[in-house]
Amino acid sequence: MTIEARDISFHYGDKAVLKEVSFALSSGRFHALLGPNGAGKSTLFGLLTRLLALQQGDVLLGGQSLRKQPAEAMRKIGVVFQQNALDLDLTVRQNLHYHAALHGLSRKEARARGDRELTRFNLLDRADDAVRQLNGGHRRRVEIARALLHQPSLLLLDEPTVGLDVASRRALNEHVRTLCEQDGLTVLWATHLIEEVQEQDKVLILHQGRLLANGTGQVICEEQGAQNLAETFHKLTGAG
Repeated sequence: MTIEARDISFHYGDKAVLKEVSFALSSGRFHALLGPNGAGKSTLFGLLTRLLALQQGDVLLGGQSLRKQPAEAMRKIGVVFQQNALDLDLTVRQNLHYHAALHGLSRKEARARGDRELTRFNLLDRADDAVRQLNGGHRRRVEIARALLHQPSLLLLDEPTVGLDVASRRALNEHVRTLCEQDGLTVLWATHLIEEVQEQDKVLILHQGRLLANGTGQVICEEQGAQNLAETFHKLTGAG
């Protein structure tokens, strides 16, 4: 499924946060949305998930307009926000069942899909544990499992490794890449950490609300005459 953002602009009062941002995401690929803090990444995610209302532009998901057909479009999206959204006092399975019910899944289907996702994340043996008993990396895995219950075509992850140690960040990143390869899932992974991005990834570099680069990391580096993504990122944004 193709995803296309067209001329998205957004203002908070008189302040322009996004300025005519356009891009397309390729089906089954890992895309990195790279930008320093304050670049507009979270605002873009807010618009893509309808937490914020589109002011200008549109998003097409498989040809369906997020502006004109919001319910149909949103059924194709799974999302993991920067802030943990799990109920810490419920068990892992209860969190999954609650989310599944919001998407109209039966309890039987919710159990089957939830157990499948937990198995893939090596967390089935923790299904009846309260979420607060899990470490940060495992909580993030539960959030991704929850986001996949309704079988979306697009998974959005907004700074998903915030607060995790290096090993947990790497494991989470690798697992999401596996989902792209095995399930054909389209992923948009927002981060300000260069080490989470590979040069073969499709990379979007956002800075001060403008999309400064859009292409594979390798091509972007060549265009900027840079040896690596870290150098490219610094040349374009002054950060690094």
